[in-house]
Amino acid sequence: MERDLELRHLRYFVAVAEELHFGRAALRLHLAQPPLSQQIRKLESILGHPLFVRTSRAVRLTSAGEVFLERARRTLRNVEEDIEETRIVSRGQVGFLRVGFIGSSMLTPLPAMLGLYRREFPMVQMQLSESYTSDMTQRLLKGVIDAAILRDSDPQEGMRTEKLLSEPFVAVLPLQHRLASRKSLSAADLREEPFVFFPPNAGRIAYQKPISLCEAHGFRPRIVQEAPQWLTVLRLVGAELGVTIAPACVAAIAGPEVICLPLRGANVTSDIELALRSTEDRAIVHSFAAIARDFFKRKDSARNVTKRRNFLAP
Repeated sequence: MERDLELRHLRYFVAVAEELHFGRAALRLHLAQPPLSQQIRKLESILGHPLFVRTSRAVRLTSAGEVFLERARRTLRNVEEDIEETRIVSRGQVGFLRVGFIGSSMLTPLPAMLGLYRREFPMVQMQLSESYTSDMTQRLLKGVIDAAILRDSDPQEGMRTEKLLSEPFVAVLPLQHRLASRKSLSAADLREEPFVFFPPNAGRIAYQKPISLCEAHGFRPRIVQEAPQWLTVLRLVGAELGVTIAPACVAAIAGPEVICLPLRGANVTSDIELALRSTEDRAIVHSFAAIARDFFKRKDSARNVTKRRNFLAP
């Protein structure tokens, strides 16, 4: 008999128990009174005990009805909470999210985007980790992380990427360098200079892009020192160990001992990318991707507006 019990029976019973009037309960439930009375009698039959004492003047709960009212309310409340929790999960609003990023992405709008994501999805436990593009790619493919922010990644089977931000390359020189007084440089101006650079295993394309700017002028840079982080590279440039070519965002951490100059004729940009597994279908990951995509798009639009205003200014 218990198999015949339905949630609607509980809702009908609670309405009648709270109104203690079948007519008012029927109006509240948008039902006709006879079907409501019929369903309450069916519920009592399922339970094997009357829930109401009915007289010509009033309706009141039996002792069993009083106990069952508490249980019915609790059951309905639990069902509503379970439904809402399922909806939250399906919208990617709760759970655990592991996001990897490359260090230089912290010099872009990424930190502000991560802050926005935390505010929009406070119930998501987000774990951040930092490494090279090549390492983050392997972590993503192995399922160690759920999403990655990369720079100039290599195409990989099982991974899909989308560009969030493109930025130009700049030449970074010691402040006392003979070319430091220029307003801009060509990569050809650096032909005879020693270079400080990050290691090639950090990312093949990320490494090759700035190299290609030199190769376009017929030379390959003479790298005399490698360093794992852009901050280290800049400090070594400031110590006059060499020069480098870097994404424009590094200007944000450039100390007074170096200068960053635009590169003329550079037709290659450095791209910050969002990477997901090709088979990724979880709402929590796609919600993160949507936030990242929209945030960087709005930042790029605002930057373009500023550029146009500066161009048109007298």
